[in-house]
Amino acid sequence: MKILVNDGIEPIGKQLLEAAGFTVDTHKIEQADLPSRLNEYDAICVRSATKVRKDLIDACPNLKAIGRGGVGLDNIDVEYAKSKGIAVINTPAASSRSVGELAMAHMLSLSRFLYQSNREMPQNGDTQFNDLKKAYAKGIELEGKTMGIVGFGRIGQETAKCALGMGMDVLAVDPYVSEVTLAIGPSALGFEVDITTVNMEDMLADADYISLHIPSVGKPILGAEEFAKMKDGVIIINCSRGGTIDEDALLEALNSGKVAAAGLDVFDNEPTPRKDILSHPRISLTPHIGASTEEAQNKIGQELAEKMIAALNA
Repeated sequence: MKILVNDGIEPIGKQLLEAAGFTVDTHKIEQADLPSRLNEYDAICVRSATKVRKDLIDACPNLKAIGRGGVGLDNIDVEYAKSKGIAVINTPAASSRSVGELAMAHMLSLSRFLYQSNREMPQNGDTQFNDLKKAYAKGIELEGKTMGIVGFGRIGQETAKCALGMGMDVLAVDPYVSEVTLAIGPSALGFEVDITTVNMEDMLADADYISLHIPSVGKPILGAEEFAKMKDGVIIINCSRGGTIDEDALLEALNSGKVAAAGLDVFDNEPTPRKDILSHPRISLTPHIGASTEEAQNKIGQELAEKMIAALNA
């Protein structure tokens, strides 16, 4: 059987697929050409770039499996594919820690003005060193602060582990999760913490930091109404999906001081985020790299290959 890996895969994933007897083609086929080409293959593996929608599925009756290297399945018509007997696979566990650590990195950067210092030091550090030192001398520590987490699946839980390890309190919101026991630290030295989820209203009122870890739901989860209910000076982190925050409302909250700062890894209109978001002095930015660590990519490649092998051999 032939598998098209259209958005790349780590070597370990390719090796596992080939060792299982599959032919793996890693030469990318452009989206416009897929309807006429994909029927040459038995399965396709994608990341976020390639879209596998109803029209493409209909054009490829030979398709037996669709694999997505990553958590979200926004770019695949999942239910329609399943209705056609096509297996749909993703890798929800592989990148959880990487995304959680990036959320914490943004929190630390914002709390100690690292993002601003790194913008200004190369330009003015030699002539205004003491002025910059004074300007950025009012950082805050994470210990003792409260972190609100919207979405308490695998990634939200990994983010909570990081926060708890730094001495933070955690308020988690998730309509599908009521209570979770988290193991913090190495098994020999670690400890367990029971987290009971709370309602959105309580979290918004009490959190010093709020981090989103949810899939795209077709509308913003945080908008003007939610910002109004937050503490003054709250810090917002989004390493989930663009569109989960109303960017106009976020900018208004930043400019009014309601939100002290924001850390964004995802944006509306990727890969061309709006300029006023990219240039805002109180937004820490990364280009959608939540899952982009060596460890996560290797885990994604391995998990995707193992699930694809199981699906095609079923």
